[in-house]
Amino acid sequence: MSRRSTSWVRKAALFTMVFSIAACGLPRSGPKKNEIYAGSVQREGNAYIVSVNDRVVQATKQAPSVGFDASFQRAGRVGADTIRAGDILALTIYENVDEGLLGVAGVPSTLTELQVDQAGFIFVPYAGRIRASGNTPEALRGVITRKLESQTPDPQVIVRRLPGDGSTVSIVGSTAQGVYPIEASTSTLSSMIAKAGGVPTEPENTRVTVIRGSHKGTVWLEDLYASNEQDIALRPGDRILIKQDKRRFTALGATGAQSLVEFPAPEVSAIEAIAFMGGLNSNLADPTGIFIFRDESAEYANRVLGRDDFVSPKRFAYVLNLTDPTGIFLGRDFDIRDGDTIYVTEAPYVAWTKTLAVLTGSVGAAASLTSIGGS
Repeated sequence: MSRRSTSWVRKAALFTMVFSIAACGLPRSGPKKNEIYAGSVQREGNAYIVSVNDRVVQATKQAPSVGFDASFQRAGRVGADTIRAGDILALTIYENVDEGLLGVAGVPSTLTELQVDQAGFIFVPYAGRIRASGNTPEALRGVITRKLESQTPDPQVIVRRLPGDGSTVSIVGSTAQGVYPIEASTSTLSSMIAKAGGVPTEPENTRVTVIRGSHKGTVWLEDLYASNEQDIALRPGDRILIKQDKRRFTALGATGAQSLVEFPAPEVSAIEAIAFMGGLNSNLADPTGIFIFRDESAEYANRVLGRDDFVSPKRFAYVLNLTDPTGIFLGRDFDIRDGDTIYVTEAPYVAWTKTLAVLTGSVGAAASLTSIGGS
């Protein structure tokens, strides 16, 4: 065989090998756009592929998931001076006789830490068992004075209500978490949080949950301070939980960074999410193939597709085309949810670029080997 023929055979074998590798082994970040479409329900796949438009934006919008309902907002403030079961009282009694019932003239008798029992009563020597719950300290003073008047002349009684178990709330997640009494200055949620030292997390990304018995409500911290309606009155036994928002979405494909991204704000649009994950890679990304993968509940699946027969969650892949004249607006209005996966496909030319890189690199390597072999 001639030298020219041998050279052509080598080149043909080399190109065949390179194209074979390029066809089945080129590295990439995920499926191509046409491969995703091939998995649609319309093509016997298991996902609904839906292009984002104004109707889809409205159909996928969720009602605000945070904010206290009417039962929380209707609750009035607890009277700061109203005595309740579990409260602790301090009594000081002055008598005008040398040898009084409880002490001597001019020297007060002090009874500290009288806890109101679960039935609402306290016991005062020589006055007996007295109902304290439901009274103010002033009203209770009158009751005790009348009880003692029959046994000691003109008794002077002072009643003070101390913080106790009857009117307290517990706070977890604040700077100084603990159990705090409900007082005149801390009868609302915002004032109690301030009393507990505020929050250690970023305010715009913090949720506050109040658990009252079996009822629970949640509000964003910023909304709490922006709306008087959300700054609810507290009730004895309320449990307050302050925590940073932990919702996340996943960024994959031809993006600035492939990562798990925490929500930086209460609401995040698709455009904002793309920006937070580093934007599109201008050398790789296909702006016509941005997919948001999501499991939709039966309710939202029916709304998006205009049906009423779904009874179980369905898989959806929403498609954004940023090259469309309204694409940016739609991306700005489409809300991202917790658990979403945003996948950006590669532009079609990227595969050719990678193939050419394999070809030129292989040809150069082959040329070097040929040169070495012929030397």
